[in-house]
Amino acid sequence: MFKILSKKKLNENTFEYEISAPLVAKKCKAGQFIILRVDDDGERVPFTVAGFDREKGSVTIIVQTVGEATYTLSLKKEGECIADFVGPLGNATDLSEFESVILVGGGIGSAVILPQAREIKSSGKKVTVVLGARNKDLIIHEEDFKRYSDNLIIMTDDGSYGEKGFVTHAVEKLLSAGGYDCVFAVGPLRMMKATCDVAKKFGVKSVVSMNSIMVDGTGMCGGCRLTVGGKTKYACVDGPEFFGDEVDFDEAINRSGIYRETEAEHYCRIKEEKKNG
Repeated sequence: MFKILSKKKLNENTFEYEISAPLVAKKCKAGQFIILRVDDDGERVPFTVAGFDREKGSVTIIVQTVGEATYTLSLKKEGECIADFVGPLGNATDLSEFESVILVGGGIGSAVILPQAREIKSSGKKVTVVLGARNKDLIIHEEDFKRYSDNLIIMTDDGSYGEKGFVTHAVEKLLSAGGYDCVFAVGPLRMMKATCDVAKKFGVKSVVSMNSIMVDGTGMCGGCRLTVGGKTKYACVDGPEFFGDEVDFDEAINRSGIYRETEAEHYCRIKEEKKNG
């Protein structure tokens, strides 16, 4: 069993959990992920590592409540335990070949780029962070990003905070000024695709983290398969990060919606059942 050391509500449907997992914390790096089960009968769900403390033996994840497993997790309190917490899985981020990076986080994807911002900043290289969300309430870890970036730009769809517009508007403006050799994007598939298109327009390399449908996290189930550079790849063992200009985003977008209606229906039923005891 893995103890929830702390639980923090970031916004209406998003929580930050610090989990006691010494063996995972000992080995994990930025860009990798874990798979957890809330209880013995629960679904296996992957989450990218948002932070870790090797001395404390803890790993931090940020979870948006969107389905049965995440809803069940949201009912857990500090001090309680979850059944399984397996990792680290996948390959760590490697941006060592780049000197000046734009990190782009869309929505909950902002959680994923925080460890990268910390590492790039500590290495003495230039890092600019662009955060995007529908409104001000969905922006997370603003103060941390200020600390670990040379420049922080916030974009909101409704203009309630920062600048009004999409992250691609900020990326295009930055690339127009020059001085960057990589754009690293994490968030909704359509956002990542659009960001990669902008980077390609300026001849700048792009990297994306693909959060595909996943079951086992070891390459056995094939659920996370993608087409990258015309070849079949698996996000769990070959990724989760790939060069953005090589990813078949149209295929990935189509596959990501396969279970959307079923998940929504199941989520509503589970919420009602748990509410009624």
